Amino acid sequence: MPAAAAAERPRIALTAGEPAGIGPELLGAISAGEFAADLVFIGNAELLIERARADGRQLALDAHDAGTPVGKSGRIAVIDVPLAVPSRAGQLDRRNARHVLDILARAAEGAQSGEFDAIVTAPVHKGIINDAGYAFSGHTGFFAERADCEVVMMLVADRLRVALATTHLPLSAVPAAITCEGLASTLRILHADLRRHFAIEQPRIAVLGLNPHAGEGGHMGREEIDTITPVIEQLRDEGLNLIGPLPADSAFVPRHLQHFDAVLAMYHDQGLPVLKHAGFGHAVNVTLGLPYVRTSVDHGTALDLAGSGRADAGSLRAAVQLAIALAG
Repeated sequence: MPAAAAAERPRIALTAGEPAGIGPELLGAISAGEFAADLVFIGNAELLIERARADGRQLALDAHDAGTPVGKSGRIAVIDVPLAVPSRAGQLDRRNARHVLDILARAAEGAQSGEFDAIVTAPVHKGIINDAGYAFSGHTGFFAERADCEVVMMLVADRLRVALATTHLPLSAVPAAITCEGLASTLRILHADLRRHFAIEQPRIAVLGLNPHAGEGGHMGREEIDTITPVIEQLRDEGLNLIGPLPADSAFVPRHLQHFDAVLAMYHDQGLPVLKHAGFGHAVNVTLGLPYVRTSVDHGTALDLAGSGRADAGSLRAAVQLAIALAG
């Protein structure tokens, strides 16, 4: 039974992320907030309390009990995951990479079993996890693999929603990664989850071209002619409301954006700079296609800010609020 059915409030798991980064203190920063949900922190309890204290906050943590509502009277439930070695703010240690992966695995296990209604993730450091010998491409791939499903990354800033056809790839690898099969799957997932989670009955999706001016009729590349347009036409026959392929430089003009519910960008730096310019600090990363809700912050571990008390919890707060809305 999903947690919300038992507790009448969604139960949201928050992962603490890289222990040397700002994740642990961000969890402490939002702990005093009022949310229409029960929050369960997953991380090292001692570290969470220590970072909150350094930030001038008193963090009260109760051991998580799946059958008991939490998040009442300023207290937060915690699932304590031990560190391999003590962590210092701003100083990465590959020995704690397994700790980070154990946190994510516990969250995924709970979400898939219905113990949690959603997962909200604080940032991890992909480099140090890979340096420790674990193949790790990021949260999105981790959760997709454990759920054995295809997923789509989408960032949300107010009404602006930008999904990605490809994610963390070198620019030189992008054209080959855009296939008819993959693009069709991405658009079907985006369409389905805009309906399922965002309650948009007939989503209007703008599909960007890969090349400048969407290929200029083949003079600047043929990906639009050979791949993107055939997929759009095929899915229109299935009932999807797709507009494009559109030149990226004009699709993001405000008077055009008002006619779209989401934009599908072909690669990471085609769509996300626009979204982060519009909403950095309160933008939210959403993983579509999972059997549960997963949201995340729109920034990294910010090692230079860790332990300074200057980290902004706005994006994490927005990620929690959106997770609550989508879980409902």
